[in-house]
Amino acid sequence: MGLARNIVGIIGNVISFGLFLSPVPTFFRIYKKKTVEEFQPIPYLCTVMNCILWCFYGLPIVKKDNLLVLTINAIGLVIELLYLTVYVIYANDRKKRLIVAYVLIGEAGLAVAVVLVAMFAFNGSHRTLFVGVLSDIFNIVMYASPLAIWRKVISTKSVEYMPFWLSVAGFSNGVCWTIYGFLPIDIFILISNGLGAIFGFMQLGLYGYFYFNGKDTSKEGKKPSEVQLSNHSAGVV
Repeated sequence: MGLARNIVGIIGNVISFGLFLSPVPTFFRIYKKKTVEEFQPIPYLCTVMNCILWCFYGLPIVKKDNLLVLTINAIGLVIELLYLTVYVIYANDRKKRLIVAYVLIGEAGLAVAVVLVAMFAFNGSHRTLFVGVLSDIFNIVMYASPLAIWRKVISTKSVEYMPFWLSVAGFSNGVCWTIYGFLPIDIFILISNGLGAIFGFMQLGLYGYFYFNGKDTSKEGKKPSEVQLSNHSAGVV
């Protein structure tokens, strides 16, 4: 079972890495135009907190034998901070810069509080429970965030704001880490990623329905991936 767990974890890392890199076209556009336009920093700020909590959960002092959880989220944390650095550089609105600064400070404070409470108020399985529940909450938020685009898809009857391969990657990520959570049973990895797989499946179903029955927007010349990625963040383990 250990070998199978490692293989699934490595596959999950590869898929998760792809999800973390999915906003690259958005930030390349920001770099070229030297402005963040209407893109919002909140999804990336949320992912930062998500990665911090899962990095902590992956440490042996919280949960043993979770090195692959630790590594992918550490990589994701660095990537998200790079995105936010680019965002701050090209944000033409002081308010947007302040939002990023204040939220990062708040997240740093929250992370310190979680670590201190976990280390001094809990031990053993109780520490795992405390950190696992918090990590699950943020992970579910990450997985659910693309669902915010559903209303626009339904109202416009178009999938131009819902890139197919991004939806596939999100679904695959949820399925892979759900399998990982079974080898052996890790209830916290199972819950959030199981829900993530369900959310991804529902999103693919919505995409399929409106792809075949919705409006044809291919002639409008828009780049849906850039629009969607402003509202998407990678939900990982």
